[in-house]
Amino acid sequence: MQGAAEAFLRARERFCVAASARFLGIKESRGHIWYLNNDEGEIIALLLHYRRSLFPVFDKNPNVPCPRFLNRFLGKISIHSIQGLETDNTILEKLIETQGSFVSERIDYDLMSIDDKPGPEALGAGPPGLILRPPAAGDEEQLFALQSAYEQEEVVPKNSVFNPQACRLNLKHILTREQVLVAEMDGQVVGKVNTSAASFTRHQIGGVYVHKDYRGRGIALKMTAVFVRNLLAQGRGVTLFVKKRNTAARRVYLKAGFSALDNYRISYY
Repeated sequence: MQGAAEAFLRARERFCVAASARFLGIKESRGHIWYLNNDEGEIIALLLHYRRSLFPVFDKNPNVPCPRFLNRFLGKISIHSIQGLETDNTILEKLIETQGSFVSERIDYDLMSIDDKPGPEALGAGPPGLILRPPAAGDEEQLFALQSAYEQEEVVPKNSVFNPQACRLNLKHILTREQVLVAEMDGQVVGKVNTSAASFTRHQIGGVYVHKDYRGRGIALKMTAVFVRNLLAQGRGVTLFVKKRNTAARRVYLKAGFSALDNYRISYY
């Protein structure tokens, strides 16, 4: 069944990079995978339970029955979030409501992707003196300041409290396991971008952040475009999701060459 599940995800990979990445790491996390088969034995829906999150890939199938294992771990294992296409999230939210759990916050995103090199306008953006480079050993505190601001602005749910220690651990994970590009101006690290997941043939990027004193100068566009160009040169496509209300970021990604694929949602419990 593992091979059938991989084929199911590969066929939908552009829409479920995060779920596919968790599928590849499911043994490490001791997570669960649940499948729904049709009468011919083909997988028509898949659900991953990875640590404290659920990742549905339901292929827009509204007739998904409640997975048996939900009954076993709801109330015993904390569910922090559901992450996936808006249509799939909506289906799973309704199933979970029958178990007595309700969403505390929903955040809607545009799911975007790019497979061709960004254009010369994006690659040539940014002010004179801008340096784009990999992170260096002495950057950690400046990167922590950027990561802290990013998580507080873009990641932490409204009813949660920012945890500096967890942020440091997350930054350590990013610096040791992900690809990172930093932006330097005036001898200071003023921006960052990193990969956040890798599926079969695609990278997902996130953590795109520029210090507020350096915004509006094309740094985010140049940084994103160069990072994407480097990832594409590795033979992999690139995906991201951006909050619908973040019009400035959406504009940057469109200028960099991304196109919108679908509606994405993270639902917090």
